[in-house]
Amino acid sequence: MKLYPIESGNFKLDGGAMFGVVPKTIWNRTNPADENNQIDMAARCMLIEDGKKLILVDTGMGDKQSDKFFGYYSLWGDNSIDKSLEKYGFHRDDITDVFLTHLHFDHVGGAIKWNKDRTGYQPAFKNAHFWTNDNHWEWATKPNAREKASFLTENIMPMQESGQLKFIERPEGDFKKNSELGFDILFADGHTEKQMLPTIHIDGKTFVFMADLLPTAGHIPLPYVMGYDTRPLLTLDEKSKFLNEAADNGYYLILEHDAHNEIITVQHTEKGVRLKDTFKWQDLLT
Repeated sequence: MKLYPIESGNFKLDGGAMFGVVPKTIWNRTNPADENNQIDMAARCMLIEDGKKLILVDTGMGDKQSDKFFGYYSLWGDNSIDKSLEKYGFHRDDITDVFLTHLHFDHVGGAIKWNKDRTGYQPAFKNAHFWTNDNHWEWATKPNAREKASFLTENIMPMQESGQLKFIERPEGDFKKNSELGFDILFADGHTEKQMLPTIHIDGKTFVFMADLLPTAGHIPLPYVMGYDTRPLLTLDEKSKFLNEAADNGYYLILEHDAHNEIITVQHTEKGVRLKDTFKWQDLLT
């Protein structure tokens, strides 16, 4: 099994929203804001090459929304899924499966594109199955008022209409070993209902794709919870349990939204779990 970073693009978000109740004077030290109070963000996806399977984890925002929509997110840089795939010798038509940690627009937008004459939508990965779970699908297709702006119909329903949608079988607890796609999955409910975090074991190391349980390295301290989370107190508990386990076992944490740190490890300190080391992808995986 091989893992590759797929940089789908960069954007910016309001730093206050990203750190919730934490004062700017504190979070600005690790995630400095610009003159509009926005911080740098990545949409770092992951490609898993495993035998005949080529699995893309998340897809970024895509490019089908309006200029007005993208104007809210201050896009920057020239990364794209196609450029990243080409770098490693792949094409989007090679993708066999698209695993979606959850269906917020910055994770699923790239799964669907305009059709040729821009009269409707079609899958951006024509040979792939799209994987979510039934609880999260129900949550996303009947959204609460808080999350409605993050679950866009045009990103979600075309997957079902195409016949390419599949559901991960859920475990009784919050962890599923050896899923249908060949890797373990950690389920988390604080950010949104049944977010799924791929957990992969390679050469004695455990890699966890953190999605929105830990957006950036700056979010390691427990109270640093996003204002976007639907159940912030649950996020706090989930982070505590996971980060202590990660520190105990030396997990490598792949950061989806940190524009400047790709992979990190954490350690126990007198102040709680804190950052230990940072790594470039090529140092560990390619």
